[in-house]
Amino acid sequence: MDIKRAKQEIKNTIEAYLAKDAFGEYRIPSIRQRPVLLMGPPGIGKTQIMEQISKEMEIALVAYTITHHTRQSAVGLPFIREKTYGGRTFSVTEYTMSEIIASVYEKMEQTGIREGILFLDEINCVSETLAPTMLQFLQGKTFGNQKLPEGWIIVAAGNPPEYNKSVREFDVVTLDRLKRIDVEPDFPAWKEYAYRQGIHPVVISYLELRKEKFCRIENTVDGKRFATARGWEDLSQLIQVYEDLGKTVDRDVVYQYIQHCTAAKDFANYLELYYKYKQDYQVEDILNGQWSKTAVEKVKAAPFDEHLSVISLLNGRLSELFTECYRMDSCVSKLYEYLICYRENQSTMLMDDVRRLAEADLEEQRKAELLTREQERTMLRVIELLEKFSCELKGEIFIGDSAFDEVRAMFARETDELEKMTSHVSEVLENVFRFLEEAFGESQEMVAFVTELNANYYSTWFIKENGCDLYYRYNKGLLFDERQQDILRQMDEAEGMLNTGIR
Repeated sequence: MDIKRAKQEIKNTIEAYLAKDAFGEYRIPSIRQRPVLLMGPPGIGKTQIMEQISKEMEIALVAYTITHHTRQSAVGLPFIREKTYGGRTFSVTEYTMSEIIASVYEKMEQTGIREGILFLDEINCVSETLAPTMLQFLQGKTFGNQKLPEGWIIVAAGNPPEYNKSVREFDVVTLDRLKRIDVEPDFPAWKEYAYRQGIHPVVISYLELRKEKFCRIENTVDGKRFATARGWEDLSQLIQVYEDLGKTVDRDVVYQYIQHCTAAKDFANYLELYYKYKQDYQVEDILNGQWSKTAVEKVKAAPFDEHLSVISLLNGRLSELFTECYRMDSCVSKLYEYLICYRENQSTMLMDDVRRLAEADLEEQRKAELLTREQERTMLRVIELLEKFSCELKGEIFIGDSAFDEVRAMFARETDELEKMTSHVSEVLENVFRFLEEAFGESQEMVAFVTELNANYYSTWFIKENGCDLYYRYNKGLLFDERQQDILRQMDEAEGMLNTGIR
């Protein structure tokens, strides 16, 4: 299954394991709560989905790469204790608490959350001395004489043997005590994640044409050649920073992340063309509705793969605007919650108190480790605005009802900015539709554009909240199975042309 389905399966499993009966007992007892074994290629996102699951389900997470541990750190160190049995005293070996089990208790103390996930990565690459202990833990959830607390679910991850020569095969006795989930690379599932994470549009558009390059691992006489989802994401971040710094990403730089010479060369060539099209077609002019007849005729005469690159450029810029609008909307919504609190407690609360409340909420949520990066960014922006409001109130010495009237005016200023931003993005989206309409009409290119809008979380959010008549028209009229098959066929043809060097 793909990583998206695997994530949902794990969430379903955890929900079932944490379900309780009328007496507060777990409906599936601990001994029947099989550890989840997640098997898949490296770099596919196994660790990332565990972080997402813990935040979405509001449970704790302790993660270990088990290959970094010895038997002593996993089980604990031995020490001698004297005990009396039948009137005689004996020296008995006991063990200190396992570092891993201790980390679970520390996490419970730190966050105040009593249930969680213990994630053990590279589970099938443990050392020979640790292997028997690890198998015992998977079967009995015990390290030495310390048991994993109730309410904690074990999720382990590993790579199949074809990806790692250090892999140790599990025997049937162990596998019969695990809930195994096999994960395969799947570009459509990753693409949804990529849009949400702000992956550079050149990476998304390239992999849309070259899906076989998304996750590829080959054994050759010269060693392993590979491209992974992790590699593409890390390369994307480098490209974004290099663009800001005015630096060039060439084939050698690409190969540092995509260690597959053919894929690296191909992507470097595609990236060069991508920047060329960005300059040739003046993307910002199109977004502002100021394209020339010459630009329309030029793109009409271009080959299909160039059409898709132009669409990717437009979609990438739109995606940035959708994301910015989403963040501004989230900030205004969260700010409204704190200002409601200020209004209800105006007689006892100053704006500085509201800011301190927001800071305390942020610190509490950070401590519980339940904030996503997007939520933390929103809270920081809200605190910054509350600080600004507080300074303005102090500067003019507003008190009582006049202070609240002034705060209401400040909030109206923020909502006005949001409305202006929303109006601007709506206009830009319509401009792009009109340009594509003039250049291609009801075509496969329009299908490609609408399909990408549907795959992007931020664009679907924006259109759902604000509407777009042209989107509804083309989404309804174009996205039929035969049209989608047609565009896939043309993409394959375009890929063949690129592979043979035909322009």
